[in-house]
Order: sequence, then structure tokens, then C-alpha cells
Amino acid sequence: MKRKSILSLITTAVLVCAVPSCMDLDEKVYDKIPSDQFGNSEAEINAIVAPVYKTFRELWPDRFMYTSECSGDMAITPTRKGGDWWDNGQYMELHMHTWTQTTNLLKDAWNSATQSISTCNRVYKTINEHPTMGADAKKQRLAEIRAVRAYWFYMMIDFWGNIPLVTDFNDTELPTLTDRKTAYSFVVKELNEIINDLPSEVTGANYGKFTKGAAYMLLAKLYLNAEEWTGTPNWQGAVDACDEVMKFPYQIEDDWKLNFAVQNQASREIILAIPFGTGDTGANNNMEIRSLHYLDPIALGLSVSPWNGVCAQEDYVRLFDDADKRKAGTFLIGEMKDPATGKVIITAHDRPLIHTIEVRQIPGTEKSGTTWGEVNQEDGARCYKWEFASGLSTSAMDNDFAIFRLADTYLMKAEALVRMGKDNATATQLVNRIRSRGFGEDSHNYASVTLADIEKERKLELAWELYSRQDMIRFGTFLNPRYLKKQSEPYRKLFCIPLAAWQTNEKLVQNPGYPPFSL
Repeated sequence: MKRKSILSLITTAVLVCAVPSCMDLDEKVYDKIPSDQFGNSEAEINAIVAPVYKTFRELWPDRFMYTSECSGDMAITPTRKGGDWWDNGQYMELHMHTWTQTTNLLKDAWNSATQSISTCNRVYKTINEHPTMGADAKKQRLAEIRAVRAYWFYMMIDFWGNIPLVTDFNDTELPTLTDRKTAYSFVVKELNEIINDLPSEVTGANYGKFTKGAAYMLLAKLYLNAEEWTGTPNWQGAVDACDEVMKFPYQIEDDWKLNFAVQNQASREIILAIPFGTGDTGANNNMEIRSLHYLDPIALGLSVSPWNGVCAQEDYVRLFDDADKRKAGTFLIGEMKDPATGKVIITAHDRPLIHTIEVRQIPGTEKSGTTWGEVNQEDGARCYKWEFASGLSTSAMDNDFAIFRLADTYLMKAEALVRMGKDNATATQLVNRIRSRGFGEDSHNYASVTLADIEKERKLELAWELYSRQDMIRFGTFLNPRYLKKQSEPYRKLFCIPLAAWQTNEKLVQNPGYPPFSL
């Protein structure tokens, strides 16, 4: 292996490490360590593998949050009065299902996914060719890398269907597209091959790592969406994979909010997390910046400078019962008062800062011949799911993001059971465990759960967590009309491949329904 390649990995890993166990590395001068001698201790191996886990920071809260939640019915990024967040109409296009090959968010999402896969392939090569790393350590880390890569393939299968299935870093040929069904089968096979080589212990040392529990969770996701992605349902596979997850010592936390607390690594419900910290540079958890109004920090006791962007869609917020604690724990709604005066803050537009559930267009502000116009800057329920640290003074929050958590496992198993028409009693019990936690008591529990109940419960439980689009497609509601949006054509269940991707690889073929590539 070339000395330069391994040193570049090490440098990246030391600067930003996504695995807690490598946060405590003592400072070392790695450019004086021969490459064949680096990678034999646990800390050194973690440093080499860290760039693989760092790719998860591309998931949330940036482009994949917008593409998942704003193309679904959960969130919207409206154009604010004065023109903020117009951004050439890309957020309008996501909401109204009019995105094109040049929509910037789709290009960024594609690039993030393909570059993340390339990072996995590069680090896999480094580990696989390491001359002195112990066999057991090498086997486990290769399995972890393949699992992270499988997750990225899963995301691409979900978003684009046919994908470039690249697994060899040495292969410099431009890839063709692998059809969705074949790519799906590859990912399932890959996970089943490596699952027994992944760490099984649910410990602090494995927090943020791809474990057996996370691999079974990813299999459950694949099986749950098998009908849409392959044409053949596999509900029993989803149940079986969920059962495997539930054998591990994960627990439904009595305090739902612990999953989103500043120190949420303490949650026993989290199966796979993206660790974040206030010292993060580059990709970080800056959800509060993306959603809060410019003046909200006055009321919340924060010292940050928000962008006043994404908020919840009105109809989504109205799904929540006021008695459901998840409503107040998910959305920031109502009057924002200055603690110094006790009075409602007044915005730069001389309006009271009151976050309404409604997001209403200002007449006469429609843009580019569409029905999309500007809204008042205070409109919309803001993201309030991840706790704000008292006195937070940096845009990077300390809260981790749970890619997978056990509540989702319960709801997936319940859904698969109901779809098969089997064991409604167990399905109802699983949903009620999540629902009773949300309400704090069981008077709102279901006597016999239906698919519609499960669909709603997923919305109540998983807002902002990247499942709006995927769930709506599976439940058959993604294409339906909603606020400002007309009925969509079926091909919109897949995103188009970006023009920029084709410009670098003319072997790519555009998804059916979209105009073919052309310059």
C-alpha cells in the first residue's frame, strides 16, 4: 500500500472521528509511523475506519432530510417574505413534485451517496490489504465497512431505483446502472454474509458502530419495502428481522424525549446513531439553525444565528392530539416571548413572533408563474425534537441522530403482521406500547390496530427522522394531492438521476418518465 494513501485516511480520521472510542486518542505524529506499522491497535484501527462512519453525517440534517421530509407530507421549506429560501425554486420543486435533472438538492444527495460508497470502497481496500492487522480485527472491520456501504446502497435503491453498484476501489471503469431488483438482492445477500462478523454487544464501545442489531434493522427495512422495490412482498422476512433486533437488549425508553436529548447516547432505544458534537466542523447537527426564526434564540436562551428555513406542514401537525406529549416535543408552536420583558418578540417586519401551525401564502407573491408564493417569516411549526442545550452558543449541537431506534422496530413488525393478516393482537400490543408512551397513559390505545392506525402512528413517532417519503410510497399516499401540490405521476416515486452525474458518466440512463439526458 502506498504510504500517502494510508496517511491521508489517518489525517482525516484524527481531525474528525465519528466513533466515540477514537475520540480519546492521544495526539501522535503519524507521519513518522510506517504505514505497515499503523493499524494494529484498536485506536489506530478506529482511526482508519473513521471516515466510513463519518459518511453518515451526510444523511442528516442536510440534503437527505430535505429530500425525504419535504418531498413527503412532513416538512416544507417555504419561501419567506423578502425572498429567503427561494434558492432558484428547488424547495418548491421538492414540495410540488416538479424537480428536474438540475435540482440542486438531488444532485447533492446523489453526490453524497456515491462519494460515501467510494469512501467505503477506499477504506475497505486499505483494511483488506493491511499486512499486519490481526485476522479477527480485520474480519470485523471489513464487515462494518460493507454494512455501512450496504446502507448507502439501500438509500440509493430507495431514491433512484437503478443504481451504479460499485464495490471495487481499483475498478476505474465508469459504471453502468444495476437494475433495482438486482441491486436489492445484492444488498440483502451482502448483509446476510457479514452479519455474524459484526459486533453483537450493545455497549458504549459499540455505540455509533454498525452492529448485528443494526444489520438486522437494515434487513427489516429492505424486507418491509420489498414489494415496492422488487415487485414481491416479504412481510414475513420483515417480521423475522424485527424479531432478531428485539432479541438484543435494546429497550423502549419510558421517557421518549431521552432519544433526542443533548446527551442522548444514554438512550437504550438507539440501535445505530450518528454521533455529533459541539466541536464538529463541516457536516454537523445544526438542525436548530435550519429551522428556528432569526429571533427565536432570544426566547429560548440561545446564542446562535438561525436561518429561518424548514418547518412542518400544517396537515401533518394537525394529526397530533394535544394530549400527545410528542406534539409539544416535536414542534415549536405559539408565542415567542422575550424573557427580559415578558412580551412577545416583534419581528423585523413589525409582526409578533408567533409560530402558527398554518403556513399561508401572501397574496401577490407567487413566483415564476406558479402557485408558490412567499409566506410570513414567522409562519410554521419549527423543529423542536432535539433538545437545545442551555445557552447553546455554537451551530453544532451535541445531540446524536438515531438512524435506527427500537420504536421503529415495533412499528415495522406491527405493520408487517397486519399486512399479512396475522396476529393482530401482537401488532396492537406493539403499537400501543409506543402510543401509550406518547400520551403518558393508555386511554388512547387501540383495541385492534389497522394499517391506517400504524401509518398515523409512524408519523407521530418518527417526524423529522427521514421516513416521510419512504412510508408514504409504501402506504400509497405519496402521489396524492396536498397543499399547493397536484396529483403526481407514478414515475415521481423515484427521483431523476442528476444531469451532472450523466455529464461525468454517459453510461447512466435516466429513470423512465423523465426527459432523457441532453446538453
